[in-house]
Amino acid sequence: MEALITSTAVVALAEIGDKTQLLAIVLATRFRRPVPIIMGILVATLANHFLAALIGGQVASLLDGQWFRYVIAASFIAMAAWTLVPDKLDDAEQKPPRFGAFLSTTIAFFLVEMGDKTQVATIALGAQYQNAILVTLGTTLGMMIANVPAVLLGNQLIKRIPLATVRMVAALLFLVIGLWLLLQTAGML
Repeated sequence: MEALITSTAVVALAEIGDKTQLLAIVLATRFRRPVPIIMGILVATLANHFLAALIGGQVASLLDGQWFRYVIAASFIAMAAWTLVPDKLDDAEQKPPRFGAFLSTTIAFFLVEMGDKTQVATIALGAQYQNAILVTLGTTLGMMIANVPAVLLGNQLIKRIPLATVRMVAALLFLVIGLWLLLQTAGML
């Protein structure tokens, strides 16, 4: 249960202001069809994050050792720093979409999520908990918590939420998890 709750919280906070959330807003304004966009986000996130959690869990099982736990702790601390860097959507195309709202969203979200901080966090969570199912469910729930309001409310949501504050809270959460793992690995907890 800890894997589910932690994964949900970490990704929900990390996703606020992330490029995939900005993509959700762009898609919502382009298609004006929230249900297919939300379903596309769900399908893309389940696929992408399951693979990421699986990779994290497999790597952790192969490299299980104290030094690897230090690497996982350091990755959470690095995520804290990365979270403070604002994202922008560089690839927002202005040409008409080739596919419908669902397929366009599914493809775009899956590809944009590659190497994104929430995917990297999912790999680290998969390595920490070694439970791809619970981590995937948690990170997907976190993505939906952050992105469904973005799809439904679009630009109004971004105007009302102080993204700098949200980034600070998310960074603090990553830092606390990283330090907790570091202290636990060192035998101090």
